[in-house]
Amino acid sequence: MNTLARRLAGAALLSAGLSFGFAASPVLADTPKDTLVMAWQFDDIVTLDPGEIFELSGAEYGAQVYDRLIRFDVNDVSKIYGQVAESWTVSEDGKTFTFTIRDGIKFHSGNPLTAEDVAYSLQRAVKMNKGPAFILTQFGLTPENVDQKVRATDPRTVVFETDKTYAPTFVLYCLTADVSGVVDAKLVKSKEVNGDFGAAFLKANSAGSGPFVLRQWKASELLSLEANANYWGGAPAVKRVLIRHIAEPATQRLLLEKGDVDVARNLKPEQFEPLRSNDKIRIVQAPKGTLYYFGLNQKNEVLAKPDVRKAFKYAVDYDGMAKTIMNGLGTVHQAFLPKGFLGALEENPYTYDPAKAKELLKQAGYPDGITVTMDVRNTSPSMDMAQAIQGSAAAAGITVKLLPADGKQVVTKYRARNHEALLYQWGADYQDPNTNADTFAANPDNADDAKAKPLSWRNAWDIPELTKKTAAAVEERDTAKRAAMYQELQREVLETSPFVIMFQQTEVIAERSNVEGLVWGPSFDSNYYWKVSKK
Repeated sequence: MNTLARRLAGAALLSAGLSFGFAASPVLADTPKDTLVMAWQFDDIVTLDPGEIFELSGAEYGAQVYDRLIRFDVNDVSKIYGQVAESWTVSEDGKTFTFTIRDGIKFHSGNPLTAEDVAYSLQRAVKMNKGPAFILTQFGLTPENVDQKVRATDPRTVVFETDKTYAPTFVLYCLTADVSGVVDAKLVKSKEVNGDFGAAFLKANSAGSGPFVLRQWKASELLSLEANANYWGGAPAVKRVLIRHIAEPATQRLLLEKGDVDVARNLKPEQFEPLRSNDKIRIVQAPKGTLYYFGLNQKNEVLAKPDVRKAFKYAVDYDGMAKTIMNGLGTVHQAFLPKGFLGALEENPYTYDPAKAKELLKQAGYPDGITVTMDVRNTSPSMDMAQAIQGSAAAAGITVKLLPADGKQVVTKYRARNHEALLYQWGADYQDPNTNADTFAANPDNADDAKAKPLSWRNAWDIPELTKKTAAAVEERDTAKRAAMYQELQREVLETSPFVIMFQQTEVIAERSNVEGLVWGPSFDSNYYWKVSKK
């Protein structure tokens, strides 16, 4: 290992030694047996509040710290099981869900978890009305009625009422989402400031009952978790998890090979094969319901022209990126429903055709081409993808000026609709097709102060008729008919939308071979550390 690499490795874990009490030295031969150390790019975390978390890294954090009412089986997502809920029933009209809460669960504070905490957590999310609130408000819940519609009828019973009849699995899948994380009502209420529902406190603190407790978070630097020795499901085997934000894949690899980290999360395809021959390292592949795409802001009069939108779809070298940048990290996928979802469309109608893109720009009134800025996370593979798009688009008459920044800055700009083009990832919030239809194919209010802010809203795509079709699909109880409706929606979005969807992600993780028990599920909030151990 050269001098620079030694310094990088030592710096990466220096604070780990200071924080957790094991000896720090320029290079550590191995991480402590009771500590899992992970290198990961998590610069997208904006908050640690389950009522506000709406980023992939934040969702994974929430899955370790907060229990939810119910969850789905990572090996068979059609199976839903109770976590905080011991059991549930659905009324004959399909509008009332009654949950029996498991007895004996305690929060990290020592407070008992009751039905009141569950009801408060859902009520709180609706009243705060942050990004993920729509997952609950789509059932007719409002700040005004949520206390009546979601209520604890006794210490172990929660009632959840919807405004109309939906497919029961749709309602249940929504309740597996991050936003249903159960918070310690007594603790959170004690931290309220000026009616903020404890949001300022939970932005950087925890109030959960999960297998891990938040110890420290430093944005784009450090996330440390401590085992909950009293976890109702059994204490974790490791005492702590330390996650370091390591932006460079090359540095992650060096740290992994040296044994200074146990897990590396953001390696590049060319790094996989050399590691496969290392008997101290294991490569794990986990298909995700996560899409890489870029959106075109329709507030921009140039990008709002249909021919310009379509020109971008022919200006991307999908196959070229699939064979290089995304080799092993994802497959070409252009529809908004990932493979594995009901009604997922596996048609990829667009190929790289710069001549066709130029012709479309000419038809739109831009024979000399156009120039656009593109915001992008300064991480891998996002920057690599953006640079590839910049190159392929240039041959199509589109000059792309890249604006790299950390994830928090990019997503904040996106939510304010201040971008021109923006490259990002989108992960399913729950395992029902409406999760993506409702964000790519619906926009009930395109005003700047709209309550619902799906991706269509972020890109100012005003689509009243498509919104109606999306609403109709979620109410269809016949599975075959519902699948057909989603396929029609996907084809219309492919043809007309300002979204250029490119890939479905495969997460590739490199683990030290002595690490066992990590669960890498189909979504980032179904990646679990609870059962991890080290031989």
